Amino acid sequence: MPKCQSAQAPSFSLIPNPLLNAMPSYETIRPLLFKLDPEKVHQLTLRLLALAGALPPVRVWLRRIFSLERPDLQVHAFGLDFPNPVGMAAGYDKDGRAVHGLACLGFGHLELGTVTPRPQVGSPPPRVFRLPEDRALINRMGFPNKGSEALLRKLRRGHPPAVVLGVNLGKGVDTPLEKATEDYLSLLNTFYAVADFLTVNVSSPNTIGLRRLQAREYLDDLLAALSSARSELEVSVGRRIPILVKLAPDLNEAELEDAVGVVQGTGMDGIIATNTTVDRSGLLSSHREEIGGLSGSPLRERATEVVRRIHQLTGGELPIIGVGGIFSPEDAREKLEAGATLIQVYTGLVYRGPGLIREILERL
Repeated sequence: MPKCQSAQAPSFSLIPNPLLNAMPSYETIRPLLFKLDPEKVHQLTLRLLALAGALPPVRVWLRRIFSLERPDLQVHAFGLDFPNPVGMAAGYDKDGRAVHGLACLGFGHLELGTVTPRPQVGSPPPRVFRLPEDRALINRMGFPNKGSEALLRKLRRGHPPAVVLGVNLGKGVDTPLEKATEDYLSLLNTFYAVADFLTVNVSSPNTIGLRRLQAREYLDDLLAALSSARSELEVSVGRRIPILVKLAPDLNEAELEDAVGVVQGTGMDGIIATNTTVDRSGLLSSHREEIGGLSGSPLRERATEVVRRIHQLTGGELPIIGVGGIFSPEDAREKLEAGATLIQVYTGLVYRGPGLIREILERL
């Protein structure tokens, strides 16, 4: 884990970069973006990033603005080498549309998905809500994606350089719980040879019944089946792919202990803590009663608490990716000091813009 220390690089705002100086600040354009439908803004952003990723001169330009090399922040985890601890959380680019553009924004890793075996449209709109008073989002997307074959075709076109690539796996909305393992095994086989790591998503609140898979009676069978299948794939493919498990922030102490015990007992390689929450305590926004998963600042404290508890339960032996409410270098440092090996951001980008990644890296 990188040591938390004072900045060793010049301030982002002081970089002598005429291209950067000519750009409007994110704070300037955010009020305009927030007047538009959040899902439409997200789709527009993905299209622009996909276009940028397809143009080598633009990729160079983006790296010059947003990337920062800090050899002292390199991280070795799950058997992988990460150029830095800051990653893009799953949910942002479900179909790998903008992976080459996103790779230019300074991330050390990208997690694509959630992907399901078959295409699905997700929940009906509106399904994403901004809560500016709370610096939060509520989404009830329901895993809309083009399916595993579409994402596989994208990944076969080439892995972006200098970034670790993960794929987040989920069961289909029409798949009953008793057959969920079949979906995850199918996805494991599909992506084993093209991803750097895989994440088992059993914690989204937006697929009915999915969170029940975190209970010991389901989770043990699921992860044991994945562990056995991975052993066979390791022989046939010739390399071992780390498998992580993404947990919810809403587990009580006994449920968390059970889940962590199963993750360790089945030989999984790490935990992502946490997914979105269904808790609405203390929210101010008029959208606070919308159904879905809440992310952003209100989740920060609970997510950090879960990271800290998992670190305690495992004696620090199981790597953790900390997610939830990271809007600043101080928030990032809080997760790392609680025991996270890596961190991921999502909602912080909506409110702070892409410069957040470099700001974090400068001040860790």
